[in-house]
Amino acid sequence: MLSLIWGFSFLLIKVGTTGYAPLQVTFGRMAFGTAVLLAALAVRRERLPRGARVWGHTAVAAFFLNALPFSLFSYAELTISSTLAGICNATTPLWGMLLSLVALSEDRPGRRRVAGLGLGFAGVLTVLGAWQGFSGQDPAGTLMALAASASYAVGWIYVRRTLAARTESHLALSGAQLLAGTAQLTVAAALFSPLPSSFPVVPLLAVAALGALGTGVAFLLQYGLVAEVGPTTAQMVTYFIPVIATAAGVLVLGETLTWNTPVGALVVLAGAALTRPRARPARS
Repeated sequence: MLSLIWGFSFLLIKVGTTGYAPLQVTFGRMAFGTAVLLAALAVRRERLPRGARVWGHTAVAAFFLNALPFSLFSYAELTISSTLAGICNATTPLWGMLLSLVALSEDRPGRRRVAGLGLGFAGVLTVLGAWQGFSGQDPAGTLMALAASASYAVGWIYVRRTLAARTESHLALSGAQLLAGTAQLTVAAALFSPLPSSFPVVPLLAVAALGALGTGVAFLLQYGLVAEVGPTTAQMVTYFIPVIATAAGVLVLGETLTWNTPVGALVVLAGAALTRPRARPARS
């Protein structure tokens, strides 16, 4: 279910941007997602975190995990297909390992993971058709989608360093994160995006579904999945997202698909799988 929700998110972004500016799509996504998490907090009778320090950390996490990548994907899909955006999203583990070389001294990769990094980025070049002038893909839109994926990696490294040891529940921290991200998007949309002159229904429904399902419900499912099966198994959703995004883009939106796109996507996923650290055996 989580893979389906996130896989279809790229289709919903594409539909949303047909009626609203990218920042408006992102603001709506954050607002609807925040409403879902605040409702869940109310049902469970939990409170948002307290203290300026934790709110400062959640604001930074919200920028790199929500406000920035959501906005970049919305802008990217003005000029690239939802299929390509979904495949670019699969490079997040590759960026994470690359950044860990610099940011996480305790997580030094071995030869297998370095090989996975090289294989993954070779897959990206295959998807883009680098040997034939990038297959007509828009360079700016593609770079924005890749930057959005890198932003996720930066955000998770920041969360690991600053919020992983907090005593508050994942739900409370997630609610604070989305609330902070919504505040950031409120300012950004007000400053850099004009008010919509009309409210087309289909794009509005797409934005509402993107926020309520793709952000709110997805956050609840993600943390529930991590709690039940652990983070390593939960990361398996990463490998299904580009498959679903590609199928949705082709079957629903009628996007074209050349041979190098699925082949390159498989190479990206193979590289991402190799970059995952091996589970350490339990000590007796």
